Amino acid sequence: MQQLPDDNTNTQQADRHPPSLGEETRISGTTLVKIGGSTLGSHDTTLQDLVTLQQTGKPAIVVHGGGKVITEWMEKQGVRPRFVRGLRVTDKPSLDIVVSVLTGLINKQIVTALTSIGGKAIGLSGADGEMLKGTILKPELGYVGNVSEVNISAIISTIESGFIPVIAPVALNTTNSETTFLNVNADTAAGEIAAAMQAERLVFMTDVEGVLDSSKRLIPRVTERLANRLMTSNVIAGGMLPKIGACMNNIGPGRSTHIVDGRVPHVLQQILEGNQIGTRVG
Repeated sequence: MQQLPDDNTNTQQADRHPPSLGEETRISGTTLVKIGGSTLGSHDTTLQDLVTLQQTGKPAIVVHGGGKVITEWMEKQGVRPRFVRGLRVTDKPSLDIVVSVLTGLINKQIVTALTSIGGKAIGLSGADGEMLKGTILKPELGYVGNVSEVNISAIISTIESGFIPVIAPVALNTTNSETTFLNVNADTAAGEIAAAMQAERLVFMTDVEGVLDSSKRLIPRVTERLANRLMTSNVIAGGMLPKIGACMNNIGPGRSTHIVDGRVPHVLQQILEGNQIGTRVG
């Protein structure tokens, strides 16, 4: 596959996933759900579907964003948000806000919401257990990370203990720098973790139907060739780019990737039941 525009695929898969974590350590039948910042506050049925999934004994992982809330807090602090190709430019003041909001406020809100409806969840970040290690993606983006290594031991321990891991997309900075953390695009983090876990399903909750064509009509299925054509023509652009990149990173036998409207009631349950909704990638 050709290089994806967000450069999140430029590290070889073998380098990102330590060889000591063999096939036997991964948990079969895992569903990873990425909850986007744009749907936070309007994804109650997604959380209920996750609890139902957990109660039936099937493993689930949540990776969350929080872009809308981060932007609100940045504006409160007088920090002007900037984006390049769907990625937030993150200087040092912005990084402090991103880490605080993602790992603190949003992460614990989701954990509390899951617990309040009968689920069992534990909040984690990519910095916990050295889950995500990264390097600076591009100097002009500031402290935005490209994932260089994924360690899934903390995720496995959490699932085996009967909890849903709720993961904030913050990575440990392995670049020689004065800051410890990197802001990782949540879609990219979800894709990297799904690949390391060999998740059976990867589902992106968004605030649109799925991938749309130039006339804003839903595309039910996006192949690798079509994805490259749509990116070249800028039909797929902005925040959809890292989602497509993550999906393409998770194509394989017995695995499925979906981009769906997280505002639709019980959309996750519909995916689990095999219904065609949103866009399937691959």
